Amino acid sequence: MLKYVQGGSQGQDEPSSSSAIPGHQPPAIVDPATIPSQEEQEPSTTSSGTVPYTSTTESPVTERLSESDTVETCVPPSTDPALWPAHIVDADRVEIVRRGPFNVSSDFNFPKGPDGRAFHTSLKFKILPNGEKVHRSWLVYSPQNNAVFCFACKLFSVKDIKLSTEGFSDWSNINIRLRGHECSQDHIQCMLKWRELDTRLKKSMAIDQQELTLLEAERKKWREILKRLLSITLSLASRNLSFRGSSDRLYEPDNGNFLKEVELMATYDLVMANHLANIKDEGSHTHYLSPETQNELIQIISSETFRAIVKQIQLAKYFSIILDCTPDVSHTEQMSVIVRIVCFQAQPDIKEYFLGYINVEQTTGLNLSNVVLDKLKELGIPFENCRGQAYDNGANMKGKKQGVQARLLQLNPRALFVPCGAHTMNLVIADAAKSSPDATGYFGYLQKLFNFFSSATQRWAILTKHVKLTLKSWSDVRWESRLQSVTAVRSQTKEVRDALLEAREAVSDAVAKVEAQVLAEEVASFRFLICSIVWCELLTITNQVNKLLQSSSMQLDVAVRLIDTAKSNLSKYRQSGFDEAVSAAKELCEALNIEPQLKEKRLRSTKRQFAYEAVDEPLHDALKKLEVTFFNCVVDSALMSLQERFETMNQVKEKYGVLLDFSKVNGMSKEDLKNTALKYRRH
Repeated sequence: MLKYVQGGSQGQDEPSSSSAIPGHQPPAIVDPATIPSQEEQEPSTTSSGTVPYTSTTESPVTERLSESDTVETCVPPSTDPALWPAHIVDADRVEIVRRGPFNVSSDFNFPKGPDGRAFHTSLKFKILPNGEKVHRSWLVYSPQNNAVFCFACKLFSVKDIKLSTEGFSDWSNINIRLRGHECSQDHIQCMLKWRELDTRLKKSMAIDQQELTLLEAERKKWREILKRLLSITLSLASRNLSFRGSSDRLYEPDNGNFLKEVELMATYDLVMANHLANIKDEGSHTHYLSPETQNELIQIISSETFRAIVKQIQLAKYFSIILDCTPDVSHTEQMSVIVRIVCFQAQPDIKEYFLGYINVEQTTGLNLSNVVLDKLKELGIPFENCRGQAYDNGANMKGKKQGVQARLLQLNPRALFVPCGAHTMNLVIADAAKSSPDATGYFGYLQKLFNFFSSATQRWAILTKHVKLTLKSWSDVRWESRLQSVTAVRSQTKEVRDALLEAREAVSDAVAKVEAQVLAEEVASFRFLICSIVWCELLTITNQVNKLLQSSSMQLDVAVRLIDTAKSNLSKYRQSGFDEAVSAAKELCEALNIEPQLKEKRLRSTKRQFAYEAVDEPLHDALKKLEVTFFNCVVDSALMSLQERFETMNQVKEKYGVLLDFSKVNGMSKEDLKNTALKYRRH
């Protein structure tokens, strides 16, 4: 398929992926072009020797679209002269002359030979005694053999020379060999034959012009068909829709989105309508609609997309990498790789490019860093130009000695590590929730509430009859969902309790009755009300910052100020937050007609060893104990986690503070400004 979508114009710069050396650069795919003539084509045979589309009991339209479109009687010659056959037939010679010499792209990395020398693009020009440069249009480089060929002699010469057979790769003597070859009589005669045939083809003066005209018409027809198939592939892929269904036959209900799009286009498009009519009438055994061709179209578009992305990254030069690991449904650990760059067009524009998923066997810092470096090397993106790293706060990623960021910083000290702000804020609340048994138990009861009502439609109907805001389940990684769950209970405590009491009477299962009774007592308890009020306030403070940190236009200095604001608000809340929560909980108790009292539990004394200085004084006041073991633990843990987890972000802000706020430059002396510039140069 790649051979059928190569550019047909002379002087193209992109290399063919069918002739590129693996590992040097991504394959280059350009506009659709050469399609072989299907004129007088005999039915192709499969590998088993059977002829497709020979059934007489089924219509060709409903027959299975097999791999018959991949078995061609006429395959266009490769753009690499090393892959041309030893004996070139006239049809291939005409096609090669029509396309012209193939040129590799300007950014192609020419491999070195055993002597350390390599081909250079300057060899494409001959320098005359007067200094004028003359382009050697006949000189063609072969990525397959890492050698050069004479385009004219390869097509028309009968002599056995390296430039026309296996290619010339002695780079130390290449200049002498080229000068001697271009002055030879045989080369001049081959050049005349090449130019004469090229001129006749352009002016439509060839002897077999009628056949060439039919061939060109056939070629244009297949170009138009492939353009439409590529458009359908792009449309489905961009919307992340599946291509195939349970059937791969045309005009069947379950043949998938790709064939349905082809059928729809044939309804309004004459080119596609004629194509399907030829398939139906057995006028053509080549259709390019099989599952194998669909996969090939997807791969062609993917390769071209990758090539365009890598080109953008190379033009921008400097970039940052964003990594994250997660297991998929098949329990395979996958790492997503994203590159962030600044495109300098009419206006600077920040863009992020997704480079795909990479399967990783081990999630250690050493293995992950090696996988990232290998991926960048494979794409031809030098890691020396990396200027930033962004990961989550996992130990294998942020570790100061063995983490990914530490290992990459050893290779490139300028690749600064900045943790993901939103993920870090989630970890801050997660640390706070784990600091107290009362906090952990509170979220357990919230999940029990949701599970009780959602486990039966009858119970959910009872709940919706009492509340306006339904209960929400929560996620372990998205604490924003926990705020929604807490808010639903905090603002509708009386309604939730009434729903539980009604559900207790409505259900017939004894276990469900007991569960409803226990949950109703817990929801109406003074301890639960205090926890709801405290958690609602804490999550509201942190969620405001979390939402802003996820903004695509967020600046580093603004993010640091938001974190400082969150610290300040939490510090103020620690001073008076518990008393306010107790007062609000007492008001709720009056509305629920219950006593605002905490159930006292038996205070256990832990046996201490001799080394302890003193025995902890037990707290006999249940309310004071709740303040110490729940409120103070949760708020202090959140403050400490904010300070520790955002330390790296503060360091980056201090280091590059001048670049974030240029107003500071106005008051700086020339000496300070020079020292600051030198500091950034070292970084």
